[in-house]
Amino acid sequence: MRTRVLCGLAATAALLASGCAGSTAGTGGEKSAGVTASRAAAFPVKVVDCQGRSTTFGAAPGRIVTSNAAALEMLLELGVGDRVIGTGFPPGAGYLPAGVAEQGARIPVLGSAVPAKEKLLGSGADLYIDSFASTGAVGGTGGPPSEQEFAAAGIKHIYLLSTACPKSAKTDLAEVEQDIKRLGAVTGTLPEADRLVAAMDGTLNKVATALGRLQGERRPGYFFFDYDAGTKQPTAVCNRQIAHAVITLAGARNVFADCDADFEAVGWEDVVARNPDWIQLGVRHRGSEDADRRAFDEAEQFLRTNPVTRELTAVRQGHLLRIGSEVTTVAGVRNADTVQQIARALHPDLVKDGQ
Repeated sequence: MRTRVLCGLAATAALLASGCAGSTAGTGGEKSAGVTASRAAAFPVKVVDCQGRSTTFGAAPGRIVTSNAAALEMLLELGVGDRVIGTGFPPGAGYLPAGVAEQGARIPVLGSAVPAKEKLLGSGADLYIDSFASTGAVGGTGGPPSEQEFAAAGIKHIYLLSTACPKSAKTDLAEVEQDIKRLGAVTGTLPEADRLVAAMDGTLNKVATALGRLQGERRPGYFFFDYDAGTKQPTAVCNRQIAHAVITLAGARNVFADCDADFEAVGWEDVVARNPDWIQLGVRHRGSEDADRRAFDEAEQFLRTNPVTRELTAVRQGHLLRIGSEVTTVAGVRNADTVQQIARALHPDLVKDGQ
């Protein structure tokens, strides 16, 4: 059983179980119980980030700002969207699931990127959930707030471990599930967090069982083509990005698995040299099915007409998957569904409908 490197949920007076127990989510193995629903309303709650900094909550926060759509969607799925008073990097039109889209559309947008320092500190928030700890990505001329400035404004500051702490290769969705349970503990909604994680595990375990012990030679090479990042120089998904775990769990081999980062600009000659068997047309949602289809068409047309890419195995064989970028590269409950969708396309003899 793989031991988690990052400890995200620490026990406080034995009220909460540790989030550091091993997990084999998506491998069909035993999964640690972690935080259970019976401790749903237990406070104080203490969370620890990847730098070892701890934050203690005496009660559930009531005014939350999120740095991007990942944390926002998790909170909406946990049923606490009414506590979110603002977000950065807002989800594009048509991105959020139908069940939470209407509420998500009402969340005030504090910035097209992450909220500017001045706006964030003056927002009246009592919690900021940060997905970009490693990049210091809060905007504005003053840079990101210091922990002292957060404290002076009365804002607790925590991170999504699955995206803010890319210290090692991601081969499963354990950190995503850990984030969901962390947020469930902090917001007093652990029963809902347990339900969401259980649903993810159910999907992942079905896929893992169907794939069995898929040998390396049966794992096709896979390239995530981030069309919206530009076509002149492709951006590769590397082994520290959530998409790498999604690709791996789906029974594929990320052709840029040796890239030790989250994303990295590469050259088309590098893609040609690795000659993927499958290419995912990574297109961000455009707001409607018609607009999405046109964007996918454009991405496919580029690959089919570009002299450098048209002879790739995936292009010649028509192995071009139309799966949106966000559900692949943004941490969230829908990552498990994306694993299943990719696995069904790549291994239809093993992963059938219902698996």
